[in-house]
Amino acid sequence: MKNFKRFLKYLIPYKKFQILSIVFNILYALFSSISMLSLLPMVKVLFEEEEKLREKPMYNGIKDFNLNYLENYLNYFITKLNDSKGSLITLITVVAFVLSAFLLKNLFSYLSILYMTYLNNGILKDLRQDVYDKIISLNVAFFSNERKGDLIARMTSDINTIKVSFMGVLMMIREPLTILFTLAGMFAISWKLTIFVLFFIPVSGFLISKVSKNIKSQSGDIFALEGHLLSNIEETLGGIKIIKNFTSENYFSKKFKDLTEGINTLNNSIGKKMSLSTPASEFLGILVISVLLVYGGSLVLIDKSLSGGAFMAYMGLAYQILTPAKAITKANHALQGGNAAYERVAFILDAENPLKDKTGAKVISEFTKEIKFNNISFKYKEDYVLKDFNLTLPKGKTVALVGESGSGKSTLANLITRFYDVNEGSITFDGVDIKDVTTKSLREQMGIVAQDSILFNDTIANNISLGINDANEEKIIAAAKIGNAHNFISEFPDKYQNNVGDGGSLLSGGQRQRIAIARAVIKNPPIMILDEATSALDTESEKLVQNALENMMENRTSLVIAHRLSTIQKADLIVVMKKGRIVEQGTHEELLRINGTYTNLVSLQSLEVNLNIS
Repeated sequence: MKNFKRFLKYLIPYKKFQILSIVFNILYALFSSISMLSLLPMVKVLFEEEEKLREKPMYNGIKDFNLNYLENYLNYFITKLNDSKGSLITLITVVAFVLSAFLLKNLFSYLSILYMTYLNNGILKDLRQDVYDKIISLNVAFFSNERKGDLIARMTSDINTIKVSFMGVLMMIREPLTILFTLAGMFAISWKLTIFVLFFIPVSGFLISKVSKNIKSQSGDIFALEGHLLSNIEETLGGIKIIKNFTSENYFSKKFKDLTEGINTLNNSIGKKMSLSTPASEFLGILVISVLLVYGGSLVLIDKSLSGGAFMAYMGLAYQILTPAKAITKANHALQGGNAAYERVAFILDAENPLKDKTGAKVISEFTKEIKFNNISFKYKEDYVLKDFNLTLPKGKTVALVGESGSGKSTLANLITRFYDVNEGSITFDGVDIKDVTTKSLREQMGIVAQDSILFNDTIANNISLGINDANEEKIIAAAKIGNAHNFISEFPDKYQNNVGDGGSLLSGGQRQRIAIARAVIKNPPIMILDEATSALDTESEKLVQNALENMMENRTSLVIAHRLSTIQKADLIVVMKKGRIVEQGTHEELLRINGTYTNLVSLQSLEVNLNIS
């Protein structure tokens, strides 16, 4: 129930629908009782040998308005109608009244459900948006520790479970009201029988609650397994070529089967409990009705304290309690599953973002001087990737980082864009610690072209203009030309409106990379970060991409992380890294004269190129 209370904050924007639904639920509950009570005068007057009132009952104010007065007045009205119009017309009139009561009951039921549906769908929309907004606001490290499929499950199926369960709870407001009004009618007819009924209701409720005791915990286990299942599917689809190449279909099939078997076992366990709840609650209800028949029948036949017509109306009211009682039971079971689902969704909503902007963080609008790494140290987990690292990136200069894999080159790109924060030291942007500026304004000063060009399943134009609100066709084409992409784009049937496919699958690696460069160009940032942007390309594609990169870096500050040393020979400063430290730095010519680590790397790559050629 704690999770449900937290969920109530989403009701505020839709309080109009909530109020309307409550009003119609009250009217529904009221007319549910009236519809059954309306049968009482018809039974008593038309089908019983009972004294018929031909004098209008006296009414001297609200104190006289009670069930006895109402019953006497209906007796008088029906008797008078029967005497003047005959039994058939009287029967038709009474039936019309009963039908009207049932019609109003169902009309109010429809209206209450309608407005509750508007309320529930609005809440679902807002909850989804909050979860999505939180996901895209979290730092990169959060996603490194979580399965993508599990996060997708939390954002989709778990939220749908919340919708169903909490809709049931919100709708449950009518059920206690129906029971309340029905009990009022039952008390009015016979307080003895009603006290008898009230003794059995708590007993029935206790027995039913025992059935659903473990539903919440098992529901949570199912949601977790379904998240793993979705992750497994996502990994399978993403790595289908590797699975086939290594003939590991049986391994993945068994892994998937184990997950589905676990889900099936838990689903059967919950299904067994939930399947038992409805017939159990119905049987207990019928048991109460059966006992009532015996006890109530004795009041009619032996004690003579209750008329047959009143008893029939009473039994109708008593049976009417069964439906809301079963609805409350189902809502309780749904609430258990909803609580488990909400705890999984709350995991995202409650996730802390250690990189959240400070209060009063500065907004930067230009780059005027330099970026400095001041004695920084950083580790992802246990071991330091960078230790006591110092480097200056002056405005207008190109600084290249080279070194063996794992030396910390890409980590510097992650730190300068503040995907992660340094553990020690500081990174300053024009003398201001980047922890003291807004992340958005910092990243607006930078464009990134990485080794893996991430494209979205959209048009080429939309991929190039990503994040640019005022990008027109002229700007997109100009950026594509600088990125050396305009020629091949023009060959597509739909040109810039051509879809790139899932992850850019309809394009070659070189084409994807040049679109990524055009995307960085149209952003027009003062600083460019190139993270091994050509390392995965063939020689011909590399040349085209390298030309595009040189066009893009012109008159800009650039940090280049290079795998192929031939691409950074014109850099103003080449920094050679090893195990998170700088071992050499200088221009290409200066480093060759040192005849150290850089010279060795150049020799190894030259040998590799010669071997490939031969």
